[in-house]
Amino acid sequence: MRPVGPVKAVLFDRDGTLVHDVPYNGDPDRVRPVEGAREAVALLRARDIRVGVVTNQSGVARGLISGTDVRRVNRRIDDLLGPFDVWAICPHGPDDGCHCRKPQPGLVLWAAGRVCTDPADCVVVGDIGADTEAAARAGAHGILVPNARTRPEETEAAAHTAPDLLTAVRSLLDDPAPDGPALDGPALDGPAPDGPAPDGPAPDGPAPDAPHDGGACSGQRPATTAPAPSGGAPDPCRRPS
Repeated sequence: MRPVGPVKAVLFDRDGTLVHDVPYNGDPDRVRPVEGAREAVALLRARDIRVGVVTNQSGVARGLISGTDVRRVNRRIDDLLGPFDVWAICPHGPDDGCHCRKPQPGLVLWAAGRVCTDPADCVVVGDIGADTEAAARAGAHGILVPNARTRPEETEAAAHTAPDLLTAVRSLLDDPAPDGPALDGPALDGPAPDGPAPDGPAPDGPAPDAPHDGGACSGQRPATTAPAPSGGAPDPCRRPS
């Protein structure tokens, strides 16, 4: 894995990372950003770093929420923190065997492609081991920001941790908080940590029935209700002739 140069994209987990975790939330009024989320995302935009969200939403597969519910909540997050350049959502359950559900790499690979960035130039920020494992499988870098639901073994296994979201982002910008170093672990300008190999070839992107949204290289804001294309999706990195 080649070393990271300047970070070009940061992909955030949603629940427990950007916003407080409300299990299977389909109500936009219950969305509450975590402390420092607004400033963290704004810092990245100020440096022209693309920002996106990669999130498992198995409540859709379980019949607890609908794809429309997920999009309504995502729009509320966009209103509060966004707009984000790409949203990648896996609606499948843990036993569905899909390649997009974290810790599989599909969401990360798809989102990186939508913002026209090599995964090795992406950082995934999340609160559980599945987030950092998905990053490693995709060839990206991961930062774990532990919270109450993070298992101790996940924190111990993480190559990079940060005490909160804003500290994690500042560490990527060489703009650490005044009270000390931002990251626990090797600097991100070195080789990324080794991770488990994917189970078979990496997919081109999440399953076509997932309610994904994404933005093209032009930076045009996608409609948040747009489903993933069925069949062969056009290459968003190819500019029209």
